[in-house]
Amino acid sequence: MSTLTAPATVAPATLSSALQDSIVMLRRNFKHIARNPVTIFNAALMPVVMMLIFVYVFGSAFKVGQHYVDYATPGMILLAISYGLSGTAVSVSSDMAKGVINRFKVMSVSRGAVLTGHVVATIVTNVVAIAAIIGLAFALGFRPPASAADWLGAIGVMLATSFAASWLTVALGMAAKTPESAGMAVVPLIMLPFLSSAIVPADQMGQGVRQFAQYQPFTPIIESLRGFLEGHPSGGYTAAALAWCAGFAIVGYFWSRASFDKRT
Repeated sequence: MSTLTAPATVAPATLSSALQDSIVMLRRNFKHIARNPVTIFNAALMPVVMMLIFVYVFGSAFKVGQHYVDYATPGMILLAISYGLSGTAVSVSSDMAKGVINRFKVMSVSRGAVLTGHVVATIVTNVVAIAAIIGLAFALGFRPPASAADWLGAIGVMLATSFAASWLTVALGMAAKTPESAGMAVVPLIMLPFLSSAIVPADQMGQGVRQFAQYQPFTPIIESLRGFLEGHPSGGYTAAALAWCAGFAIVGYFWSRASFDKRT
């Protein structure tokens, strides 16, 4: 007596992996950046302009005990990272406000790819801005005594800062109700380097501002970079810098995922 067996079911093939989705999202974000001159200016050109202004116009007025370009370069690197964040927040908020994310969900695009696409695009943009700042610094006479190992440490701090700031910015863009409010939400991140040891040493600031500059997140990051580039890394500043970066990245990641799930 023969028995009938049900035909084997074949699992539907995945149209694209999460990695492929991330690459597609990254390419999409780069196209948006290329079509927006303001984003390119804020991310790459504005930090260069700021460095020229501070080194050539104000540099001689600051007493920092060394060539001002040597002192200012680590701070300008942080400015380069922070200046490009507003474009990311606005882009993320625009995607949410226009319903683009919901269309991606219909297309079975990985949720993580949507978020990581913005993060990676921001990091790559920051790397370009940082390279421009360092190149300009060398043109202005920057000659750090850092060894190869010191440069690797400095690069690690830069990438950790960019990664953490990117996730926090994506979270702020997700939480904002409109693209305009998203742009305003990152203003504190843009302003923090000015209230740190980026421009002048914190001990030269007035009462109140000095204490804020000494204990805010960007100062240990800048001082860690400064130590690496000067060839005298500070373990204390580096530990504090990485701790702040880890905290920002963790908060930004879980906040952005929660906002993504809630709004979609």
